[in-house]
Amino acid sequence: MPCQTFRGFGQKLVRRRKLNAQVAENDRRRRLSTLDLVTVGVGCTLGVGVYVLACEVVSNQAGPSFVICVLIAGLSSMLAALCYAEITARVPHSGSAYLYSHVTIGELWAFITGWNIILSLVANTVIHFHVLFLAFESLRVTLQEFILTHVSHYVREDHISFTFFFLLWLLMYFWYDSTSSVAKVLTLVKILVLSFVIIAGFIKGDLHNWKLTEDDYVKAGLNDTSSLGPLGSGGFVPFGFEGILRGAATCFCPFIGFEKIVSEVEKAQNPQHSIPRSFVISLFILFVLYFGVSLALTLMVPYYQLQPGSTLPEAFLFIGWAPAYYVVVFGFFFSLFGNTFRFIGPIKKLLHDMAVNGLLFPVLIKILSWRFFYRITYLILMIIATIATFFFGLIDVVDLMFIGSMISYSMVAICVLILRYQPERRNGGNESEVQEENGPAEEKLTLQGLLFPGSPTPTPLSGRVVYVCSSLLALLLTLLCLVLAQWPVLLSGNLAWISVVVLLLVLITGITGIIWRQPQSSSPFHFKVPALPLLPVLSIFMNIYLMMQVSAATWARFGVWMLIGFALYFSYAIQSVQPGL
Repeated sequence: MPCQTFRGFGQKLVRRRKLNAQVAENDRRRRLSTLDLVTVGVGCTLGVGVYVLACEVVSNQAGPSFVICVLIAGLSSMLAALCYAEITARVPHSGSAYLYSHVTIGELWAFITGWNIILSLVANTVIHFHVLFLAFESLRVTLQEFILTHVSHYVREDHISFTFFFLLWLLMYFWYDSTSSVAKVLTLVKILVLSFVIIAGFIKGDLHNWKLTEDDYVKAGLNDTSSLGPLGSGGFVPFGFEGILRGAATCFCPFIGFEKIVSEVEKAQNPQHSIPRSFVISLFILFVLYFGVSLALTLMVPYYQLQPGSTLPEAFLFIGWAPAYYVVVFGFFFSLFGNTFRFIGPIKKLLHDMAVNGLLFPVLIKILSWRFFYRITYLILMIIATIATFFFGLIDVVDLMFIGSMISYSMVAICVLILRYQPERRNGGNESEVQEENGPAEEKLTLQGLLFPGSPTPTPLSGRVVYVCSSLLALLLTLLCLVLAQWPVLLSGNLAWISVVVLLLVLITGITGIIWRQPQSSSPFHFKVPALPLLPVLSIFMNIYLMMQVSAATWARFGVWMLIGFALYFSYAIQSVQPGL
């Protein structure tokens, strides 16, 4: 009896959601081209990273090696995008990593994924509000100086603030009634502004800023000591390898947002072609822009001249280009506005899906259907942003968003690993109908069968082998990253730590080899992740290792969030979910 109870409890944790075969065949909804999807991916991602976080990384974490941080973050995000591209081809439903986890690896993991996506989306919105206020303040000060100089007899200072806040709320109210053309214009503004920054940086850049010494620091200090940041060791990597790793973790945040493309799957004209293309094109555009800005910023300004909290336009004040400062401030103000409200839609859809599936309270379904839901949500998020400003720094909220996003990206990579090795559907359903095989397994698990499967096509047994191996792989990769995070101890030659690393690498290699030997699905799809299982495993490893660079205080806050989530799941959700969903 206890064994049956335990087994039943375990089956509840891994029960999967069944999707019907109707994948929104209404052609009237399929109106988004690849260009529209790229606009969604780029438009939802460009903004905060280059406006604020770039200066934070350069001044306090990596210095000129900021360019290496962008390369690492770009590689990790591209791997995540490849995994998203394949899984949207296999499960062509509008959704998120929550949906893919629910139909692939089970209910508990889906709840963890969804709970972390909620954290990431709310944190992302709060960050955008915070940066929007910074941009507004810069714009207000700029206009104040101009207006009070030229028309001070007609306009008072408080009129400026009132006018801009009034315009902001008007735009907020009518934002979701706007056409996609507005989003395209705002995205184009962002690209043009960043292109201007890159060109200006190459014109005014100085390679000497990549090899600064203590003498340069002293000379700069003679002019204005109070404005100088830390020097570190100077040179291209002033804060060492640790600074590069920490900077890479922060640099990944500017790439977060491209996954919103998956929420438009059912509106795409040809999703199996356009979705993978839009992922790759969006990430390529983002990488080129971010890498260009990293080169421009580090060449324009000595890294110790940038203070934490500085914004990108302030770099132009350092080189004496005041008009360029005004252009970038105006451009970023209006482009940031577009980003601030694009996260409301995904939050609503995710909450609705989780409530329908029984993982959240059903009363949310009624609340989400309110006519003025978006307007009320704006107000709530602005209040949250104001409160968060008092208790948390901007980087603290960024780190929380980063952890939530990394977990969802890793779950998608695991889903790709599992789905590729699952047996074909025999009931005429398509690949979106991912469900458990309930029939008895005719095969028996043997050591020889692990390395030399008897069937050239996936079987229920080989699918379960990959499921278990993928779970073990995620656990071992987490342990490996925890050990590698102590890299100074490893470099000192500590034999015990090195032995642990070698043992973990052997186990990871062995399990990866077992997965590789299993037969893969031969279903024809327009996009598949190459070099499986290596690329998804590499994606999971990079995601987890970058998460290890986050501070202990952030992990403590994240732990509180997860405790609340687990309390909700085990006290309510696990009992309320209906097996047929």
